[in-house]
Amino acid sequence: MNATLHRIAILIRKELIAILKDPRSRLVLIMPVVLQSLLFGYAATFDLNEVPYALLDTDRSNASTQFVTLLDGSGVFDRVANLSSAQQIGETIGKKRALIVIHLPADFERNIVSGRGGVVQVIADGRNSNTGNVAASYVTAAVDRFNSQWNELRGGPTPALRIETRAWYNPNLETRWAMIPSLIGALSMLQVLMLSALSVAREREQGTFDQLLVTPLRPTEIMVGKAVPPILIGLVQSSIIFLIARFWFGIPFQGSLFTLYSGLLLFTTAAVGIGLALSAFSKTMQQAMLYTFVLLMPMMLLSGLTSAISNMPPAMQYLTYANPLRYAIDLVRRVYLEGASFGYLLHDMWPLVIIALVTLPAAVWLFRHRLV
Repeated sequence: MNATLHRIAILIRKELIAILKDPRSRLVLIMPVVLQSLLFGYAATFDLNEVPYALLDTDRSNASTQFVTLLDGSGVFDRVANLSSAQQIGETIGKKRALIVIHLPADFERNIVSGRGGVVQVIADGRNSNTGNVAASYVTAAVDRFNSQWNELRGGPTPALRIETRAWYNPNLETRWAMIPSLIGALSMLQVLMLSALSVAREREQGTFDQLLVTPLRPTEIMVGKAVPPILIGLVQSSIIFLIARFWFGIPFQGSLFTLYSGLLLFTTAAVGIGLALSAFSKTMQQAMLYTFVLLMPMMLLSGLTSAISNMPPAMQYLTYANPLRYAIDLVRRVYLEGASFGYLLHDMWPLVIIALVTLPAAVWLFRHRLV
């Protein structure tokens, strides 16, 4: 019995030494836990500290002014625009100038005074159903405060105000409509990063790396050959998720397939550039996998997939600019749900081009210098 325990203890000691003797392995064991804890604490939040809204007040009465004053004084709502017509609502939400639009109709005060109850129409951006629902709940709380103040001062048998909510691009504010189209980019990224990250590391581990270098192929040609398969696989996976979203869940597709796949091609190319850089930097497949998983979680959290980027602290928001998944999710949501064209998506496409132009040459440089 003692001999068995001794052998087990020796084996445990050997494994711990193998894991902890490399400084980079020790760093990988500690730093991801710290970083991901901070990211979850700051980035993964559904609370809205500030709700940018646009106001369409077609009544301009004392009652509407009182309600708007209550909103502006709450410390949560930030009025970013005053609209003059209902035709401006689509443009305001479509360009993300405001998270919600509050419309007070022309008979707002008259209906309150007559006892029929005034209507506050809330038009929310349904492309992110989580934040849209939270913002609408904040308006509900403001309406409850207004009703309490109105009945306390003037009395009334029924609540003074009621809410009518409408979600732009997502009529029922279904989480599925916002989440599943986003997965077209998010789920494919895992395989794209993994396949590209393992490509060069596998050559080194299997001992074929030097054989590859003595072939007539130049380093740039080798990297192109290793980049194309993950890109194709990523596009195929995105197509499968698209078909599931469209035909299994019945989420209507509003945009152009050409625009969608142009954006996905740029995204997968940028993701492959990151994966190849990791692969060229790694000595073994195990290191490449560790680096990939360490990088994947922050990319998911800082993408806007589950919580709005505007909710994150400013320092976190700056980090998202280097994250290709941030642009891919916004691009897919806008094409799929909104039907956005190329002109409205340039702000998502040119950062993906820059990321690809940085990461792919970096991967070639690392490959050529053979960091061993």
